[in-house]
Amino acid sequence: MNEGNEQNRLAVVAIIVEAAAAAPRVNEVLHGMRDHIAGRMGLPYRERGISVISVVMDAPAAAINALSGRLGMIDGVHAKVLFSNR
Repeated sequence: MNEGNEQNRLAVVAIIVEAAAAAPRVNEVLHGMRDHIAGRMGLPYRERGISVISVVMDAPAAAINALSGRLGMIDGVHAKVLFSNR
């Protein structure tokens, strides 16, 4: 889906969930962007008590940045985006 005239970008969103209580909210936010998500991989890193999630998105840059921002506002969650140059 394309919002307005903005072209889709390919990006990876790296998410670290340090608070287990935040997981349902993270999943809710990701579910809201499901039309833009090409793939998702999660790794529960039990030794450290965190989860690491990688999300591949094909969406306008504004939508990708909005997702990262929404995730970053959740206590115990950190998110960063890496955009493809193509």
